[in-house]
Amino acid sequence: MSQIPATPIRQTFLILLIAGIFGVLFWNLYYFVPALLGAYTLYVLLRSPLFFLTERWHWGKKLAAGILMLLSFVVILLPFNWVFSLLSSRIVSLFQNSDTLLASIEQVVRKIETQYQISLLTPENLKNLSDWSVHRVQHILSATVSGLGLFVVMYFILWFMLTEGKKMEQSFFEWLPLRHENVLYVRKHLNDMVWANALGIPLMGVVQGLAGFLIYWLADVPDPWLWFAVTFVSGMMPVVGVSLAYVPLGLLLLANGDEGKALVVVLYGIIVVGSVDNIARMWFLKTINQTHPLITLFGVVAGLQLFGFIGFVFGPILISLLLMLLHIYHKEFHFKA
Repeated sequence: MSQIPATPIRQTFLILLIAGIFGVLFWNLYYFVPALLGAYTLYVLLRSPLFFLTERWHWGKKLAAGILMLLSFVVILLPFNWVFSLLSSRIVSLFQNSDTLLASIEQVVRKIETQYQISLLTPENLKNLSDWSVHRVQHILSATVSGLGLFVVMYFILWFMLTEGKKMEQSFFEWLPLRHENVLYVRKHLNDMVWANALGIPLMGVVQGLAGFLIYWLADVPDPWLWFAVTFVSGMMPVVGVSLAYVPLGLLLLANGDEGKALVVVLYGIIVVGSVDNIARMWFLKTINQTHPLITLFGVVAGLQLFGFIGFVFGPILISLLLMLLHIYHKEFHFKA
């Protein structure tokens, strides 16, 4: 009677033990996962400047890390906080105090229904839509408030990543249970993935937000900076994109009796901002890295549920990471007979 070799049994037991401990730690430290992802994202973006300052200019590691962290705070955190403040202070109140607005929109809809003999909305549907919108916005913003608290933890982790530098990278990639060529693949594609999502997606929002702000300012739209923030956020969402900004704005202007402004804003959004969307998406995402729109779409949806506003970046990274791991598994263990 043949016996099972002892080595596979010990190996299986060790893998189960590692997986069990990892599961317990992940379950209890799940709150800090976005902070870890954010720290690694910033590390990838700051990696080249860090090595330039320490190796070319011979700066101390702590000095270089401190300067780069300060710059990232000013360039990333402060604009993010400004956008969040605009959205959190005004969008929720807009939905919560929208009885007059809903009545005006309903009046416009009724005119369309009477003119074209169609049925679009019922009062119940309008009320349900408003309640659903309030619930979703509050959920995202509450998750975002938690996400803001994670920035402290994120920068704490980032400090150790920057000061350790190449030593940390070498240790991490040496611990991967993969062949050398697959380790190189992981290193390259992980960095490309972070650059594509962490830089490309926000740049999409900035470009489309600036394009939208031009017409908001020229058309004398009330509170143009708020609609810039809305366009910036919606511009990071593929498929529907900035239509989530100019369509509601057009409805608001139409409900207030500004038919001319509403027409100009919607047409400008479809023709100009929509074209900017297509051109910028082709340019940025193909120049930095090719990220499929469906990955971005589903990643944004999942990221918003998990992390709040910062899920716009981390969600697509998670899905891209999953696909990369599946590809690595195929390369590592798929053998032809």
